[in-house]
Amino acid sequence: MRKRTLYPRIYAALKNYALFLSVGILFFLYGCNTKETDPTPATVGPATLDKISAEPATKWADMTLSMIRHTAGFSPPVAARAIGYTGLTMYEAIVPGMETSQSLAGQLSGLSTLPKPEANKVYDWTLSLNAAQSSIIKNIFANTSDANKVTIDSLENAIEASFGKGVPADVAERSAKFGQAVANAIFEWSKKDGGHEGYLRNFPADYKVPVFPGSWQPTENGKKIPMQPYWGKNRLFVAANGTLTLPQPIAVSTAVTSQYFAQYLEVYTKNKALTQADKEVSVWWADDPSETFTPPGHSYNLAKITVGTAKAGLGKAAETFARTGIAVADAFTNCWKCKYVFNNERPYTFVRRAIDPDWIPFWPAPPFPGFTSGHATQSAANAIVLASLYGDSFKFTDVSHVGRPRDAKRNVDFKARTFNSFWESAEESAYSRFLGGIHTRQDNETGLVEGRRVGRNINALKWKK
Repeated sequence: MRKRTLYPRIYAALKNYALFLSVGILFFLYGCNTKETDPTPATVGPATLDKISAEPATKWADMTLSMIRHTAGFSPPVAARAIGYTGLTMYEAIVPGMETSQSLAGQLSGLSTLPKPEANKVYDWTLSLNAAQSSIIKNIFANTSDANKVTIDSLENAIEASFGKGVPADVAERSAKFGQAVANAIFEWSKKDGGHEGYLRNFPADYKVPVFPGSWQPTENGKKIPMQPYWGKNRLFVAANGTLTLPQPIAVSTAVTSQYFAQYLEVYTKNKALTQADKEVSVWWADDPSETFTPPGHSYNLAKITVGTAKAGLGKAAETFARTGIAVADAFTNCWKCKYVFNNERPYTFVRRAIDPDWIPFWPAPPFPGFTSGHATQSAANAIVLASLYGDSFKFTDVSHVGRPRDAKRNVDFKARTFNSFWESAEESAYSRFLGGIHTRQDNETGLVEGRRVGRNINALKWKK
């Protein structure tokens, strides 16, 4: 057989091979719709990567979300970090095959170089992505169960069998090795960020909880130590996000005429008069880590929904997951820094000591300080990066929790929610925490502002040549 080059005309003959006959059953197990998959190998050249099916990218995104939900210790900050590295790895595994895009090596904090493909050699970028995702997910979720590791291997094998059909053995091997090399390099870099194996220390016993007027105190969850108090010291993906000035909360006061009192009174008053629609919003965005893929996982799932809605190709899908991953990771790090600089009390604490000692919020307060809101910050950052790729008026339907059993305790069903823009969904995500009685207005509004700043810095990276 004549050696293939990077140009599509050499591969026209490959378009006629049979679709997935030998692996249909296995791929079906992972929800792959073979009827809609473009079988053209991704070796056809850099200009065609956005014509290649994004299905492998979205399947690996699903795998990341599954690992978050089914692996011990992946609290929201830890999950956000995981998404940051898996999303970036997806992009870097195929960016050499993207004609107008470039690597983020040399642009991210401490990431000076990454492996490069061999010159004048053919690569199948789908297979590079496939091997890279399998490798980085196994490393980031090193504590997951053996059964989960089997599902990772099975998905890798299924994608390789389906999308690698017709690819010469030497090309397939070279492509997989490149993807693995990229994943290994990114994982080694990740070990130095301060969050490595963070799933082992969500509630560090050595942390001394500060006590002062208006400080965080244990809520109905009963946790004596708040979650990930050192997370804000972690290295950020984008250095510019580390130079952002911290926002200042309203001064603490129990005076009934103060702004501070008014913030908490507003939460209490609204919480006692929630409509059914309010409850549906609150529960939809709750994303309890014990039951879902966490708030940053919700953002990653919105990225996946966006890719599907826009019918994006492999290249744009990979960039989408990279931008969202970096956005939620840096948003959580900055948010957690803010939380533990101010250690601001939750509505549960203030209302019970200054307004109503018997009050219980609609949703249990998470075990960490209130200012600013993690939901608001990461949702805003995600909205900004997605809008940069798909526009400010992109309409989509969030089906993240469709199919979940109704919340009988709160009398709420999980119904799909449609938005006319990414920012509209971010605002609802933030507002949901106010409705839950978990955050004040300042927590949410400030979080949205800070998340927007984080997202803009990510968009400011040189993604294009």
